[in-house]
Amino acid sequence: MKTQIKPETLADYINLKYPITLYPEADGGYTVMLADLPGCLSQGDTLEEAVANIQEAKVAWIETAWECGDEIPLPQT
Repeated sequence: MKTQIKPETLADYINLKYPITLYPEADGGYTVMLADLPGCLSQGDTLEEAVANIQEAKVAWIETAWECGDEIPLPQT
């Protein structure tokens, strides 16, 4: 089992690699989420746009949690 070192700074958390889950939508486009960050999801018309949007959402999620003093979960995989 791999042991993770707890990040110390906001930048450390932002640089963590969280697994992305992609859901193709029936009418086109994608919904994307980071399961390790509850409520962190986004959408995009193309795969590239969806991935870029979830990265922006990840940064916003982590920055908000950091500023509020909330726990930031580490990636599970």
